[in-house]
Amino acid sequence: MAVAAHSIPYLDGSVTDRTASGATGKSAVHLLALAAVWLTFSTSGVVFSEPAPVDVLSGGLLVLLPAVGLVLVSPLLLTYLSLWLVAAAGAYLASTLSRDMAESLTHTSVSLFLYLLSFVIAAFVARRPVAHTKLIFSAWMFAALVAAGAGLAGYIHAVPGAYELFTKFDRVAGTFKDPNVFGPFLVPPFLYCLHLAITRSAGRALLPLAGAGFFAVAVLLSFSRGAWVNLALAAVLYVWLAFVTAPGLGQRARIITLSAIGAIVAAGAILVALQFDNVASLLSQRASLTQSYDVGPDGRFGGQEKAIDLILSNPLGIGAQQFTAIYHHEEVHNVFLSMALNAGWIGGGAYWIITGLTLVLGFRHAMQATVWRPLFIIAYAAFVATALEGWIIDTDHWRSFYTLMAIIWGLMSAPRERAA
Repeated sequence: MAVAAHSIPYLDGSVTDRTASGATGKSAVHLLALAAVWLTFSTSGVVFSEPAPVDVLSGGLLVLLPAVGLVLVSPLLLTYLSLWLVAAAGAYLASTLSRDMAESLTHTSVSLFLYLLSFVIAAFVARRPVAHTKLIFSAWMFAALVAAGAGLAGYIHAVPGAYELFTKFDRVAGTFKDPNVFGPFLVPPFLYCLHLAITRSAGRALLPLAGAGFFAVAVLLSFSRGAWVNLALAAVLYVWLAFVTAPGLGQRARIITLSAIGAIVAAGAILVALQFDNVASLLSQRASLTQSYDVGPDGRFGGQEKAIDLILSNPLGIGAQQFTAIYHHEEVHNVFLSMALNAGWIGGGAYWIITGLTLVLGFRHAMQATVWRPLFIIAYAAFVATALEGWIIDTDHWRSFYTLMAIIWGLMSAPRERAA
């Protein structure tokens, strides 16, 4: 797939670093590397199977970005990496105790890959905070449009065979294999659309508002309770952060107006959706706080009770993928418990610490006036919502989760003078 520099947002001379002598060779290499970054994130929504295309491309970025000098490593990022390495070490140790060591080692190696990738992307963001973050968000937006467009086209039977390919159990899944992962993937692009609507003139705000509505409908029709909560919480937190950090009364008034319009449109869209019997039936079913498979000793909550008992009696963990193979018929559906099972008290504790630090340090950074704060609060609001969703689903292999953390830590570690 050929990608022209002029066709990719933020991929121009303003985001490259030129040598003092004005050498163009390095700039050309940087342009190609930036194109590779955009291509990688633009394919991140195609996950019919694993490894997905984005995994292959991401492996290339692990080597490419440091090799061409498009990273900036700080002590803060080394701390971030060190905590992830502790989590990985705990998981590898637990793998030696598992009944199926090969499966545990494979799962843990994938986790280590995601940890290292998150570190490299964070260092990439720190190198040119604004330009590189916009590059990632623009590619993510493209990926989300493709995924949501395919899902909605399938849902309405726009193309023969599309329904079977892009929906699962009458739920929109788009180019993902799981609606529960598809929905949260759309939340950061949804917030990015809100950001564009807030910061653009009234006339230029219509297109991003339409984009936000498009993503919201796709999330609604994913019929994922976690995705619904994720979107609602992220939107509320983003609007609040945008309001309290707005530079003036005019922008605050604009935020209030757009929020009110958005709430009215969202309510209207739900009412329209309820007029269709198949949508209303599934919506009412999925809107229940508990499902039949949640309760009882063999349900989700029963499985979590088993997980807690296992964690308390196995300080070193039981190894990844062993809970479903031996103790329960499904995953724990709580990433914090899963990490303690997979990586023991030490590795699981490292995960808790990373998450807690991201929440606390991220909020502190969101309150600081920086050039990139409008972009930062997008990633932070989406991260908070996804981290909380981790209490009801296993997010330890969600690529989008690690990308959000990379953006947050990259922006937190970026020198203030790097405004570009």
